[in-house]
Amino acid sequence: MTESRKSTSFGQAAAAYESGRPEYPAAAVEWMLAPVREPGRALRVADVGAGTGKLTRAVVELGADVVAIDPDATMLASLQDNVRGIPTFAGTAEDLPLPDSGLDAVVMGQAWHWVDPDAGSREVGRVVRSGGVLGLVWNIRDERVGWVRRLTDAMGASHGERLIAAGGPRIAEPLVDLEHRSWTWSRPITLPQLRDLVFSRSDVIMASPEERARIDAEVDGVVASVPGLADGGAVDLPYVTHAYRARRP
Repeated sequence: MTESRKSTSFGQAAAAYESGRPEYPAAAVEWMLAPVREPGRALRVADVGAGTGKLTRAVVELGADVVAIDPDATMLASLQDNVRGIPTFAGTAEDLPLPDSGLDAVVMGQAWHWVDPDAGSREVGRVVRSGGVLGLVWNIRDERVGWVRRLTDAMGASHGERLIAAGGPRIAEPLVDLEHRSWTWSRPITLPQLRDLVFSRSDVIMASPEERARIDAEVDGVVASVPGLADGGAVDLPYVTHAYRARRP
């Protein structure tokens, strides 16, 4: 199975993605955009690989003018329902339907691991102004907690999780000065949301019926070990959010 097929599989699980995936901490989004924020002026930002609008919402809440770009029409339709009034366009980080030097920033949530870093960096460098930024962010479950580690064992590590574990993203010219910060936090999650989280992952979406049955059974085993989930309540799911920013000179 090709990685490109996996990268465009999420529309098959758009509702699960919106339900199961966490939001992005405001502090992380503010940090990514801090180098280009100026009092009294709205930022011009593209959220690329925008999905259902998780990161789009956070950028809009900072008062930015945002366009959302994704290769999957179903995901963009979901975004239009979730974040009203945002212009949407089909496209990828390597081929952005945007003019030269028209943006203050490009941001991507849970998405740069699908991108060719050389081609993506060149294209981001084309569409942001001099001094503009690329902001990259991932919400990674905190596997220092035992049941969370067992959950990953059951469903497998994602592409983004493997990238972060390997040292983080790579950028290329003309982007420079890659910086990194992280935040720890948690979100309450119910059993239906946890199942949506599992189903929203590309490896699970594209799994064979036999592999999906195995994953479901192993996740059931994890759930049985967490009383709050097994009893129909909610538990805290801990995260570490990793944010990166680079600039175009």
